[in-house]
Amino acid sequence: MSRLVLFNKPFQVMCQFTDDQGRKTLGDYIDIPKVYVAGRLDFDSEGLLALTDDGKLQHKIANPKNKMAKTYWVQVEGVPDEKSLQSLARGVRLKDGLTRPATVSLMTEPENLWPRDPPIRERKHIPTQWLELTIKEGKNRQVRRMTAAIGHPTLRLIRYSIGGWTLDGLKPGKYQISDV
Repeated sequence: MSRLVLFNKPFQVMCQFTDDQGRKTLGDYIDIPKVYVAGRLDFDSEGLLALTDDGKLQHKIANPKNKMAKTYWVQVEGVPDEKSLQSLARGVRLKDGLTRPATVSLMTEPENLWPRDPPIRERKHIPTQWLELTIKEGKNRQVRRMTAAIGHPTLRLIRYSIGGWTLDGLKPGKYQISDV
């Protein structure tokens, strides 16, 4: 029986079990032998991370060719207009090519959102807005680059779901194990 570990990765935690620079890693939170990350989250991103002991499942989750949907809650600087949202939905041209079409909508701040430590930088006269953004690929720092391309830099990025798995009921730094 394969195991799937769903982990709510806190801000500034490496998506590996060791680090020679003294940063927090998965090893500070997860004490389960022989599980491996299935897709990464940047050091400065938060949210759902999947780990498994099953190579086929790891490939299914992590390989962009499988087009597994990943949904992010993204706090951006400023309030994107309809034209900007349509750009995200159609696909945004980045240095490494055009992104696949995304599903995007404005949202209110997520319920039960935990505080980030340290908090995001806020500018007194510039509002922020939350977006729900679903993509089916995984270019390096893609969501951040997409929002920057439409003129709304990402301030906070939380992966809410991978396929049908979600953050629901998972506090930062906590995990749950599922048999698959």
